[in-house]
Amino acid sequence: MAGRNRVANLLRQLEKASCRCPAHSNTLHQGTEAATCTVRKTDYAVEMASSNIRYGEGVTQEIGMDLQNMGARKVCLMTDKNLSRLPPVKAVLESLAKNGINYKVFDSVRVEPTDSSFKEAIAFAKNEVFDVYVAVGGGSVIDTCKAANLYACHPEADFLDFVNAPIGKGKPITQSLKPLIAVPTTAGTGSETTGVAIFDFEKLKAKTGIASRALKPTLGIVDPLHTLHMPERVAANSGFDVLCHALESYTALPYNMRSPCPPNPINRPAYQGSNPISDVWSRHALNVVAKYMKRSVYDPEDVEARSNMHLASVFAGIGFGNAGVHLCHGMSYPIAGNVKTHKAKGYNVDHPIVPHGLSVVLTSPAVFTFTASMCPERHLEVAETLGADVSNAKRDDAGLLLADTLRQFLYDLNVEDGLHAVGYTKDDVPGLVKGTLPQERVTKLSPREHTEEDLTHLFEASMKLY
Repeated sequence: MAGRNRVANLLRQLEKASCRCPAHSNTLHQGTEAATCTVRKTDYAVEMASSNIRYGEGVTQEIGMDLQNMGARKVCLMTDKNLSRLPPVKAVLESLAKNGINYKVFDSVRVEPTDSSFKEAIAFAKNEVFDVYVAVGGGSVIDTCKAANLYACHPEADFLDFVNAPIGKGKPITQSLKPLIAVPTTAGTGSETTGVAIFDFEKLKAKTGIASRALKPTLGIVDPLHTLHMPERVAANSGFDVLCHALESYTALPYNMRSPCPPNPINRPAYQGSNPISDVWSRHALNVVAKYMKRSVYDPEDVEARSNMHLASVFAGIGFGNAGVHLCHGMSYPIAGNVKTHKAKGYNVDHPIVPHGLSVVLTSPAVFTFTASMCPERHLEVAETLGADVSNAKRDDAGLLLADTLRQFLYDLNVEDGLHAVGYTKDDVPGLVKGTLPQERVTKLSPREHTEEDLTHLFEASMKLY
C-alpha cells in the first residue's frame, strides 16, 4: 500500500510540473491552473481554410442571383483587357444585367501584376463605394481583386503594411473584407481557394505577396467551359503551376516541425507545412495532372481533360493554400521579376514575360534532387504517380529518379530548355539568388535547409534541362 501511495504522489507531482499546452498534456485534467506552454518550439496544430467552391458547366449564369442574394448594391468587376472581350466576361455581364445588378468594370489588370498595377486597381476601388467584388480571370486578376478589396477596406494603410515580411511589415489583417466572388478562367493558380495575392515588387525585381486567410474569396465559381479559351501555352504553363503546387506542398516541411509555435492562433500562418489534410488534396491533384494535363494542352476541345485540370487547380489550391510551397516557388519569383526580353508564346501582352507556371517548373528537377534526402518515400511516390517505375528504386535514388521523370514530362510538353532558353546566363545567378533570399515565407518550408551556395548551385543546374 505504501508503494502505491508513493507512486500516486509522484504522478501528481509530475502532472503539476508538466507542460499544459495541448501538444503535451491531457486537457481533461488541466483545470483552471493551465499555464502557457513555454517548452514547445515548433507548431502542434494545423488550421484548414478554403473558399466555398461551386463547380459545373455553365454555372457562371448563377452569379447574378448570388449577388442578389447578398443584397449587393454596387459591384466592382475586375478583369483584364484580353478577357473583357471573351465569353467568360460576357457570361458574367449577362447574368448581372439579367438580375439587375449595379456594377462598374475595371479591365486594366496586368498579366503578372506589379505593385504599380496593384495600386492602380486599389485606387479604382477606393474611388467608389463597392460592397461586393467579382474577379473574372486567372490568378493575376483574382490576386489584384483581393488586394483592391483589402486596401479599400483599410484606406489609411500603407501599401507595405500587409505585404509579407521581410519585404513588407506583414501585419495581420484584423478587419473583415467585402465579399469577393472569383471566376477562374485558367486551370493553374488555385487563387479562387486561397488567401494569397502575388505581385512583382518592381524595386527588388522579385515577386512577393500578401498572405492571410482574410483574403480568400467568399465563393469560387469554377466553370470548366471557361478553360476552353486558353491557348496551348497558357494551358501548359497554368498546368505547371498546378503540378508544382501539388509537388511542393506534399514535400514541404511537416507542420509540426515548423517554428515558431504561434503564441496566438491569429499568428498561425496561412502556409503551415505539409499536413494530413492538405496531403489528400495534393496527392489527388497530382493524380489528375498525370492523367489529363498532356491531353488538355494539346487538345483544347478535350472538355473532359480541361474540366479535370480546372478541378485539379482547385484541389491543389486547397492543398498548397494551407500547406504552402517551397523552393520552386521561392526561386521562381526573381526568375519572373528579372525577365529581360523573353516573351512567352500565347500571351497577348506588350511587355517581356516569363509566365508564373513556367518560372516555377524550370527549377523543379534541380530542386527535387536537392530535397529528396529529407523525405525520399514521398519523392518516390510522386515519381511513380508521374509514370516512373520505382519497383527497384532505392531511397537514395529518389531525387534523381523524380528529376528524370520531371524532365521527361516537361520535354513531352515542349518546355523551354532551362533558364538559358528564357534569357538567363550564369552571370545572372547572383541576382537570382539575391531575389530569392527575401522569400522566407515559402523557402523556410523547404524540407531541407539551404544556404546561398545551395541556391547558387540550384540556379546553375537549372540553366539547361535536357
